[in-house]
Amino acid sequence: MQFAERLQPLRANVFADMDQAKAQARAAGQNLIDLSLGSSDLPVSESILAVIVESLSDPTTHGYLLFHGTQAFRQAAANWYQRRFGLAIDPETEVLPLIGSQEGTAHLPLAILNPGDFALLLDPGYPSHAGGVYLAGGQVYGMPLTAENDFLPVFEDVPLPVLAQARMMVLSYPHNPTAAIAPLAFFHQAVAFCEAHDLILVHDFPYADVVFESAAVPSVLQADPQKRVSIEFFSMSKSYNMGGFRVGYAIGNPELIRALRQVKAAVDFNQYQGVLNGAIAALNAPLASVISTVETFQKRRDAFIKSLHRVGWQVPKPLATMYVWAKLPQPWVQDSMAFCTRLVAETGVAASPGAGFGKFGEGYVRFALVQEPAVLEEAVERIAHFLSSAPAPLSQP
Repeated sequence: MQFAERLQPLRANVFADMDQAKAQARAAGQNLIDLSLGSSDLPVSESILAVIVESLSDPTTHGYLLFHGTQAFRQAAANWYQRRFGLAIDPETEVLPLIGSQEGTAHLPLAILNPGDFALLLDPGYPSHAGGVYLAGGQVYGMPLTAENDFLPVFEDVPLPVLAQARMMVLSYPHNPTAAIAPLAFFHQAVAFCEAHDLILVHDFPYADVVFESAAVPSVLQADPQKRVSIEFFSMSKSYNMGGFRVGYAIGNPELIRALRQVKAAVDFNQYQGVLNGAIAALNAPLASVISTVETFQKRRDAFIKSLHRVGWQVPKPLATMYVWAKLPQPWVQDSMAFCTRLVAETGVAASPGAGFGKFGEGYVRFALVQEPAVLEEAVERIAHFLSSAPAPLSQP
């Protein structure tokens, strides 16, 4: 049986390997503490659930939902951006509902790239960004992110031959996996760079609210208020713990919204109207539930970082996201996959190897703060025991 060549770059998946390693650890009797997935363990607000439940008994919500049936959701999204960032948004031409922001970032390259075109992506970065480029027949150029540059790309380092073939650049701050944030001045630079080189600027923005110590987190549209080159993706998964409900939206340049809508129309309709009704309630609600979620992750971050420091692993305290991006100690720094597979096999603690996020993620490990503080502290105790008793990495677990 023969398959399309576009599947070739998608076959290597370090996270599938980690899923197998977790299954083997469970089968061997390990009590798993899973810090490998950024899926919130917190519940959806009761007020949001009540709206969804009420919708279930309304038969008018049971049919297909086309674009014009999403007007109330698009208006809620536009209003949210106006309140949050002071941006004027046209809900008819500048907002598109999505089945999670990942759907949008994966489909957009189909509207922008011709086979062989380059997309400039962050390295390390969220794996689905590359997946969408490969499915569109494009090429990926990874812009290196290093601690020395605060995990921000240096645009001037992109080779001119790559720029000549590039059509889009994808950013995402607050950043997964490094938890870095970017100032508004950086986005002004990004917009100017994209305008100078005729690039579409894509900003994946799921962690807009998961920010600590009042750190400033701008929208890319604040640097491009006329929406000349930019499109931004927001998800309900992190702010509102609605990951399983698959709700997000694109907001930005009307031509890009229209092009993405064309691709989307060939693939799906929209999610259930009742789910969108819940999302509308979330976007229109006071910030109390979001603030509570952020406070919970901040407490977890503080407990986890304090525990790591206590056992001698000096890791910077992140200002945003639900992740801790930790540089691996010697002698593991050259093989994050070996570290993670050995760690889960011997201790039951599961983490994500930095190599799974790109070449420049090697040497790091990502921990997701999706457990209560006491469990996170227990995880650190197990990690400390592992580091003291298993000093020599192996290429295969």
